[in-house]
Amino acid sequence: MSYLRTFLPWIVFAVLPSGNWQWAALAALVVAVALIAQQVRADTGFDALIIEVGSAVFFAALTVIAFADPHSGVHDYSAALSSGTLAVIAGVSLAIGRPFTLGIARRTTPREVWNLKPFIRTNVIITAVWTAAFALTAVVLALVAHAGDAHSTTATLVQVAGFVVPMVFTVRYVAYVQAKAGQAAR
Repeated sequence: MSYLRTFLPWIVFAVLPSGNWQWAALAALVVAVALIAQQVRADTGFDALIIEVGSAVFFAALTVIAFADPHSGVHDYSAALSSGTLAVIAGVSLAIGRPFTLGIARRTTPREVWNLKPFIRTNVIITAVWTAAFALTAVVLALVAHAGDAHSTTATLVQVAGFVVPMVFTVRYVAYVQAKAGQAAR
């Protein structure tokens, strides 16, 4: 559930009609800001809000561009830019040693596990997979947009796969790590 909440602004932007992209960008911005406000009120640390803050910045910029020039060429590449932005956010979180999944995982993991090397390593791996998925999705979406199919079913399927594949990996990898840890504890 945490991942769905984290990526809700991107989902909102993706599902609203592309012909109204300025309103979709604004709606995504509002959702991002609301999520941040809700999480701050719940005393969620910044490490669990890396994607949300990056989302708010991205959608603020996109909203300005979209309203300033609704016919901007940015529109056709907005999906690729979205995935590219997520790749950069996730990649930077890895580079600074604060994988974005760490904050999300801490929401459902006992505090005594947070600083253990296996927990941190698991989140480094998961964040790396998300980063790679976002980067690959951005490249494919840019190619699809360049071919003139930016707002096609193909583009939508690529976007969906760009979230579903790493989400499935995350669930399965966490289950694998937990099973392996359970076997080692016996």
